[in-house]
Amino acid sequence: MTRVKMMNSCSQLFWCFSLLAALQMPLVAAADDEQSPRPNIIIFLADDLGYGDLGSYGHPVIQTPHLDRFAKQGVRMLDMHSAGTVCSPSRASLLTGRNAYRSGYYNIAGFWGTTLQKEEITIGHLLQEAGYETAYFGKWHLSKLENDDEVGINEMGFDYSFATSVNAFEGPENPQKFIRNGTAVGEVQGWYVDVIVEEASNWITNKKEDDDPFFAIIATHEPHTPISPPKKFSQLYQDQEIQKLSRHIEYGGVPRPLRDISKNKKEYYGTVTQVDHAFGDLMQFVDDERLAENTLVVFTSDNGPEYPVSLEESYGEWEDPIRDKSFGTPGKLRGMKRYPYEGGHRVPGLARWPGHIPAGIVSDKLFNGTDFLPTIANLTGASIPNDRPIDGTDAFNAFLDKEYDREVSPMWFFPVNYSHMPGMAHMAMRKDNHVLVGHLSPNPENVAGDKKIDWIKTAFPVDFELYNIENDVTQTINLAETKHELMKDLIPMMQRRWINIRDEGPWWNRAD
Repeated sequence: MTRVKMMNSCSQLFWCFSLLAALQMPLVAAADDEQSPRPNIIIFLADDLGYGDLGSYGHPVIQTPHLDRFAKQGVRMLDMHSAGTVCSPSRASLLTGRNAYRSGYYNIAGFWGTTLQKEEITIGHLLQEAGYETAYFGKWHLSKLENDDEVGINEMGFDYSFATSVNAFEGPENPQKFIRNGTAVGEVQGWYVDVIVEEASNWITNKKEDDDPFFAIIATHEPHTPISPPKKFSQLYQDQEIQKLSRHIEYGGVPRPLRDISKNKKEYYGTVTQVDHAFGDLMQFVDDERLAENTLVVFTSDNGPEYPVSLEESYGEWEDPIRDKSFGTPGKLRGMKRYPYEGGHRVPGLARWPGHIPAGIVSDKLFNGTDFLPTIANLTGASIPNDRPIDGTDAFNAFLDKEYDREVSPMWFFPVNYSHMPGMAHMAMRKDNHVLVGHLSPNPENVAGDKKIDWIKTAFPVDFELYNIENDVTQTINLAETKHELMKDLIPMMQRRWINIRDEGPWWNRAD
């Protein structure tokens, strides 16, 4: 943003023109504005929340009054994306600004020995160097925190941490696996999302230097499975009218079970409302502490929604009491969690920063999970690493519904260990309004387990689909056979980028 300075020696005419120019300037952030303090930043990351799961995104049933109000206080993003289609890759990219395959997250942490490497540079590192106090709360899923041989959160740029290695698989009520700054704390009373919101609020209140700006990531378990909200929330969705209203909700074309699991809808719907309630508590705290005016808050999700075990996956119709509660929706988008189609990675995105993001706007500009690092770095004056590829870009203008320059096309990958999904596409690349979807060369020996990494590290995209995402958001019209000139441009671009990303990533469990 160009600043207007009033010089004492200016003429009256220049003063008038300068003042008029200042009044007409858009009210946006400027990291170099010496009169504006650097913003506090909070990223609130839901887990497996679908693009269509909030009231403000069109869900006909789920009540999300706090998030809907939050959307009116800032911007609602129509083209917000997680950087991955499943947990660990998405989180690695958010922290590093790099496609997760560069860090070796071809799947979730633990597969083939996958873990976060100490050589990676995170947003936390950059902001610590820039004078911020930093903290991480909730689901980590980038290393096993209980293992001393794997990297801990406090080593990766966070002054304070209160987290779990993965989800609350024993259940979200009274979670048992929290670790605070490297020390296990045992069972914690309350529901996961409420516990981390309270811990984050206490940390903000008690942080070491009151004058230092802060950066916090609050990553909740909910609405990931297992799903078990307080009854006061699930009871909101018990009557028959709810069943009628939700009957035509779409699930991205992903196969659903033949058995009737509709009785579980109230559990999922109640969990999303629970997240909304906890987020409302957090925003009330921010407002009460008079932090709102200088705090950028972003609410989003780590990937698309989970789906129940289907006929194709189970090779039968057994019940799954955990995933049978998965009723998240991608809205009209194709695919869900794990899929490289839009439903796997296009997610809700809400942001508020009073005086910098106009209230009540809707943006159709792309913001990807890799963009958090360069965007936040430029807002805070932090230095972006120049010794490694950064796949994101400063996309703050997307929060303003304004155009910006993007040098690197974002790519999303499907975690390729799922044998029950033959024929599934493996990657997608966005270029302007088009999405190229790629299929890797076949696994020649159909290897599985640890040997599958050998195929990933040598495979190459050979088959393609093409969609105009502006005219065909449902990705039902494949243009690959008609847009020959565009395909000639996009296919080599995808292949070059795939090789570049693939070859940088570690070859887990390779003997040599």
